Amino acid sequence: MSAQDQTSTDEIPTILVRDLKGSSLLCYLEQLIPIEDKDYGLLTPVDTPVCLFRLKEGDDPEFIETIESKEPILEVADVVLQEHDLTLVRSAVTLTVAGELEEPEAEELEDDELNDDSETYELLVSFRAEGEEYGLYIPLDPFFIVAKINAGQAILVEGDEFDKIQPLIEMELEEKENSD
Repeated sequence: MSAQDQTSTDEIPTILVRDLKGSSLLCYLEQLIPIEDKDYGLLTPVDTPVCLFRLKEGDDPEFIETIESKEPILEVADVVLQEHDLTLVRSAVTLTVAGELEEPEAEELEDDELNDDSETYELLVSFRAEGEEYGLYIPLDPFFIVAKINAGQAILVEGDEFDKIQPLIEMELEEKENSD
């Protein structure tokens, strides 16, 4: 697969983003932002991003920030998702789910929502693994990724570099919005 493809239906460019570990994630290129003689892409994943939470009765769900791709918990999640014709993708930046997702009913959404640090999530599936209850949730807020684009290659911007570039990207986006 080449680094940049065109989708046949929407003609939105896609690009394969790699992190420093060599993992990749196929994303839509939402905006190209030039900063300090470099091009940065504001991207969204092609597949649906999901977050893993440990569920404990009576307690708030606990977000699991880092998880190894070969964790037994994810193998159980794989099996549960396959029952719904979905596939768990272990990619750069986030876990994603490939396949056709059903649109939630308005009443269902209220019951299955999780609010955590002002972000809202929708429960996709819950399952038991290693004696504990877990849930895969879909973030309802837009999920953006920043990558440095150079010669058709996209490298994920992380850590200190992200902390440095984020305010500059926000300023560029505000300037574009105000000039429109």
